[in-house]
Amino acid sequence: MRNKPVLWILVVLMGLSGLACSLSQIGEIVATPVALAPTAAPIAPTLSPDLLSRADVLEQLIVDVYAQVSPAVVCITARDYFGECIGSGFVIDQEGHVVTNNHVVESELDWLVTFEDEQTVTARVIGADPGSDLAVLRVDSLPEHLVVVELGDSSSLRVGQAAIAIGNPFGLERTVTTGVISSVGRTLSRTDSDFLLAEVIQTDAAINPGNSGGPLLDSHGRVIGINSAIRSVNGTNSGVGFAIPVDVIKRVVPELIARGYYHHPWLGVSGYSITLEVVEAMDLPTELGVLIGSVEPGSPAEKAGLKGGVEEVNVAGQPMLAGGDIVLAINGVPVNRFDDLINYLASQTRVGDVVTLTVLRGGQQTDVNVKLAERPAGR
Repeated sequence: MRNKPVLWILVVLMGLSGLACSLSQIGEIVATPVALAPTAAPIAPTLSPDLLSRADVLEQLIVDVYAQVSPAVVCITARDYFGECIGSGFVIDQEGHVVTNNHVVESELDWLVTFEDEQTVTARVIGADPGSDLAVLRVDSLPEHLVVVELGDSSSLRVGQAAIAIGNPFGLERTVTTGVISSVGRTLSRTDSDFLLAEVIQTDAAINPGNSGGPLLDSHGRVIGINSAIRSVNGTNSGVGFAIPVDVIKRVVPELIARGYYHHPWLGVSGYSITLEVVEAMDLPTELGVLIGSVEPGSPAEKAGLKGGVEEVNVAGQPMLAGGDIVLAINGVPVNRFDDLINYLASQTRVGDVVTLTVLRGGQQTDVNVKLAERPAGR
């Protein structure tokens, strides 16, 4: 019986030892960081099959248009530029006539044209027109597989429709950019004349130096314009580019090929679009139209008896001539701003045509017939 207390003491010690081991294991478990199951990141919703299908179609359309038209786009350079593209152009017929901008090739007559297959040939300017910023080159030899563009129609262009530009910006050959038609019927100032470029297309497709002369295309791959200018503060694209419409190309280029020049019709007036400020400053009887500021001596307008301004008036800080005729319409088409008059003369008339101007004179409306002459040389 005396051994029983000793036995119980051994049992208690063994129990305490086991408990200590368990507590030690628990401590290790608590001290060991436990990796939590990662929380699944939210997954962006997948585009619907219909939207994906449309995106695929748009992507393939641009790929197809580029494949179709880019072989007809050429690099224009001169011998002193060691093959670097200084402008763009495109082939318009099987005879090898290349259309480009006048400002690209106005510095000399001999040029080099490089086709898609890297074949470089000599070419000469056979016709040029600063008034539309168009020129035509004829290459001296043709590549084996000559590709020609298809000319479209610019009279039915709609703001917002697709626009695809191909050219050689900064010498990077056959670069494609895309955008939309931002506006139509713009006019652009020229550095070499007081006359304006008419009917200009505005686009946000990226156009940079070297793109000049390249085609602006619709979604069918048809030429709707020739890329010509940008509006920029630093000389690079700012999302505002301009193209001469294809209807001007179709009207001017055949004359350049046949004769080397184009006759622009001439009216012989300068003036101002009527605005609210002009109406208030001059107490005009209409809020729309073109106020004639001056009539050029010897011009068709002078011969027809059109009247220019006689009194200088300050309008919003700008001097203007008041008292002249106000043009309301030409051949029955309303003239709401000066651009309307310029664009109509450029697109709808030729030298020798007689146009009827509806004018306000002394508060009375009258029609004046004017026979258009040729624009003076050098302008």
